[in-house]
Amino acid sequence: MANALTATRLLLVLPFAFLMAKGDEHSAIFALIVWVVALITDFLDGPIARRKGTVTPLGGTFDHTTDFLFVTCGLFAGALRGAFPWILPILITMAFAQYFIDSYWVHQQVRLRGSKLGRYNGMLYFVPTCMDILIRLGLRFLQPLLTILVWLLVLSTLVSMGQRLMFRKLPEQLPSRPPEK
Repeated sequence: MANALTATRLLLVLPFAFLMAKGDEHSAIFALIVWVVALITDFLDGPIARRKGTVTPLGGTFDHTTDFLFVTCGLFAGALRGAFPWILPILITMAFAQYFIDSYWVHQQVRLRGSKLGRYNGMLYFVPTCMDILIRLGLRFLQPLLTILVWLLVLSTLVSMGQRLMFRKLPEQLPSRPPEK
């Protein structure tokens, strides 16, 4: 059931990117609906997997990869319209690649090796697309907040990547919490 919810979110990646690439209000309404469905599936898949005892490293990787694809495709599509600077989705892509390589190849772990800052960034990466949607729906006062948030995420992503490099040899020192999915 949990993987089915994650798969549903994965199926929403391309429609979401298409809707984020368009700047009109009609597309924004549908993008908001897709975003809400994606967020609901993301909130539910982990607790369902834990309750049913079906948590696996592969399921966690599937969940994180799906979140990454959903967020970055939406951000890249928004960047095409000029809603976000290109640096944010590029850095998120680099950070995810580093996360994956560090976990599976450098440390040869069976699951992704998380960090507190990376976890918070991962949650906050969903926010800029939602803010852009709300701006397109008329809440233009959010624009300065979106700009601030995007640049804070650029900075926190760089810090997170730096942390992962600094702690690459001592996995027990990477500030983290066990993956929940």
